[in-house]
Amino acid sequence: MGKKVKVAIIGPGNIGTDLLYKLRRSPLLEVAYVVGVKESPGIEIAKGFGIPTTIKGIDEMLSVDEIKIVFDCTGAGPHLQHAPKLKAAGKIAIDLTPAAVGPYVVPSVNMDEKIFNLDNVNMVTCAGQATTPIVYAVNRVADVYYAEIVSSVASKSAGPGTRQNLNEFIETTTKSLKIIGGADSSKAIIVLNPAEPPIMMRNTILTRVRKPDLPAIRASIDDIIAKLRTYVPGYRFLVEPIMQGDTVTTVIEVEGLGDFLPKHAGNLDIINAAAVSVGERFAQRILEGKR
Repeated sequence: MGKKVKVAIIGPGNIGTDLLYKLRRSPLLEVAYVVGVKESPGIEIAKGFGIPTTIKGIDEMLSVDEIKIVFDCTGAGPHLQHAPKLKAAGKIAIDLTPAAVGPYVVPSVNMDEKIFNLDNVNMVTCAGQATTPIVYAVNRVADVYYAEIVSSVASKSAGPGTRQNLNEFIETTTKSLKIIGGADSSKAIIVLNPAEPPIMMRNTILTRVRKPDLPAIRASIDDIIAKLRTYVPGYRFLVEPIMQGDTVTTVIEVEGLGDFLPKHAGNLDIINAAAVSVGERFAQRILEGKR
């Protein structure tokens, strides 16, 4: 087995625990610490894997020099407190909350050279990871002047962190459609669907464009989906792109891998898969001596 970069997870809730399972498969990343503030199933699972844990917050972990990358799976408020401490300790923060201390990163779109010089990057939101690439794909060939997305997720897959940060979640997703997606203006709507049995994550992406050209748009979307599926294999069309006038509508479904969470929780799966992809790219740089 090749050398790995040691990482830590803050917040062993649904997202953090699923992330733990994904990181354990990584050829480049090794989970060396799991940080919580109380006993929880996630802490117990980490202990079962033989991973050091704490329920006293991040201070103990900060002193472990070998840990180079930290995944924060808490909430917007806690990450605002964690970010300066992680920076002072010389650790790279991959932020899975809507805090957006660092710039937004969507691996299939903007994982460029300047990202690797940063010490804090933000994974947007699950809806942002699912919809921003489609807006980007349409914009690069058709010039999007308005983007609107409706992201519907199973109520059971929206934990307390998502619910407590819903306003930040919507704001961050809306901004990502402009900053990363390239739309001139945007709107995001999030639906927590209580249907039984739980539905898969579904995302309706509506874009209004200045250069309507469906074949070019379809080719661009196909290209971006191929890149996305390298780290989210359950990402697929529910409705392929259709055009009416200057409006292009696409519906995407995301099925999770079913690691710790049910397969319907594609919303949590996609942000974790994206975070692992980003973490591995940072790790490669560290192992090559470029960080």
